[in-house]
Amino acid sequence: MYVNTNTFLTATRFRLLIQISFTLFYLYIGLRFAAFISWAVGSTDVFTPKPPSVEGFLPISALLGFRHLLSTGQWDTIHPAGLSIFIAILLMSFLFRKGFCSYLCPIGFLSSLLERAGRKINMAIIPHKWIDLPLISLKYLLLGGFLFVIFSMDTKSLEAFIFGSYNLASDARMLLFFTIPSKLTLAIICILFLLNVAIRNFWCRYLCPYGALLGLLAWIGPSSIRRDRTTCINCGKCTKTCPSGINIQEKIVVVSPECIGCGECIGVCPVDDCLSFSIYGKKHISLITIGIGCVSTLLLIWLWANATGHWNNEIPHNMLRKIYSTIPIYAPPSLLICLARL
Repeated sequence: MYVNTNTFLTATRFRLLIQISFTLFYLYIGLRFAAFISWAVGSTDVFTPKPPSVEGFLPISALLGFRHLLSTGQWDTIHPAGLSIFIAILLMSFLFRKGFCSYLCPIGFLSSLLERAGRKINMAIIPHKWIDLPLISLKYLLLGGFLFVIFSMDTKSLEAFIFGSYNLASDARMLLFFTIPSKLTLAIICILFLLNVAIRNFWCRYLCPYGALLGLLAWIGPSSIRRDRTTCINCGKCTKTCPSGINIQEKIVVVSPECIGCGECIGVCPVDDCLSFSIYGKKHISLITIGIGCVSTLLLIWLWANATGHWNNEIPHNMLRKIYSTIPIYAPPSLLICLARL
């Protein structure tokens, strides 16, 4: 018996469609935010509203807001959309493995493209385990450091940061980081590009603390990849193709924090139903469920946040302009501003 190739191709194309769609959406909100910044720094008198979803690119601020929510029960009023998106990502990672990394994360999408490029030139290796395991621990050490610092802060310190001038304009500082990078930043980005081609998913595998947090949630979540050892022929194709380098052929249930739920292993398995996606032990759930589940979770949280006032901040426009005018941000090119207003 052989795997239904058409079914897998449908799931793969569906995943690619979601990745491309969200990447285009991220570019759009980036343009809108650039147009807002142009107004904020006084380069134009035409007001463009700040897209709240840009706050999704502020994970540290969102984590601080989440910590403050746990301590006080109060929602972050400075970056409310950022906290809403953060909670949505936590939920989707718990329910659908690291579906955010596999379907919605722009860095994850870029990493997968670089990995495919590396495979075509016979690279994209997984180092030997005595090198690989210590490197994997780096992102967990980074995560542990962030969590220790943030959860050791008292309420007064949390609020001092959340309502401080740095956090108020942290999204503008993020824009400045990407639009006017230093030579050191450019050098590091180039090195990471090369490492992602040479070593499979280098950034996601070794350095991303956000992915480490989501992996821990996926580890205790209800979904997994299951292998039927009675029908497995031990061909090793699943292990060879896994972008996370998991030794799938030696596992019955794959719940590793490194599994992103991409389903590549299921697609290359030559035995029908030997590998399957499972939620609460129920086998043969379509891979498309992961993508639909992640997008649905995000949309439901967005609808809830809009309906309950947890999406848009209520800082007056004049105050916003005063806040952003203190940051040395260059206005984006007029062509980009025009595109953002379309």
